[in-house]
Amino acid sequence: MNVKEVRAGSVRQVLRTTLLGAAVSAALLAATACQPSGGDDKSASPSDSAPAGATSKSAEPSGDSGTGAGSGAAGETGDSGETGGGNGTDHQDCEATGLTTTVELQDPPGQTPRHFLLTVTNGSTSPCVLNDSPQVRLGAGAEAPIVERLVEPDTEPLVVAGGGKAYAGLYVFGNDEGGEAEYDQAEVFTATLVAGEGTELAGTLLFDLPDGLRSVSYDEAARVNGWAGTEGLAMRAINQL
Repeated sequence: MNVKEVRAGSVRQVLRTTLLGAAVSAALLAATACQPSGGDDKSASPSDSAPAGATSKSAEPSGDSGTGAGSGAAGETGDSGETGGGNGTDHQDCEATGLTTTVELQDPPGQTPRHFLLTVTNGSTSPCVLNDSPQVRLGAGAEAPIVERLVEPDTEPLVVAGGGKAYAGLYVFGNDEGGEAEYDQAEVFTATLVAGEGTELAGTLLFDLPDGLRSVSYDEAARVNGWAGTEGLAMRAINQL
């Protein structure tokens, strides 16, 4: 019995020693696995440990919206909101090619032709602007004399509605003497438009004489009054000559 007991105790001691050694080995292996190797520490980049937001800094707004320079440039242009050649309105200047013309004699039949009504019609559906007074010539070409203004032109531009009309009064002859005297003759009237507040000239209109007149006499008394929105305003001062 004692021999058996001794052998059993020896077996138990050997097993205890073996199990203790295995536990120690397992603990050492676990500790070794948890520690990072020196090579891993050296290969790690700063961005691996940095917050996620730090890597997007270059894509964040810098505080300059990108529109500041554009807004400043627009402000420096002094844009007044006008769209028509500096004429003070929201409409474009009338173009000669967009206007049709007519001439009406205002004197009774049998009298010397002196007073004429010049009419322009806006052929567009959009309003346009007539500035100052037309530069009227008694004839065509640069050699034809320019008619003096009867009165100072209205400083306010005249807006002509789409399909609307504008008028200018013209007086051409002031000599009441009869006889065989010869005077300069005009076979056509022309009128050069003035652009944006009288700053430049813009295009010439041609006015054929009314039916029945091949030419009219003119002298230094010739005067023009325009532009006006009604026939009466255009002719009122002209009819007094």
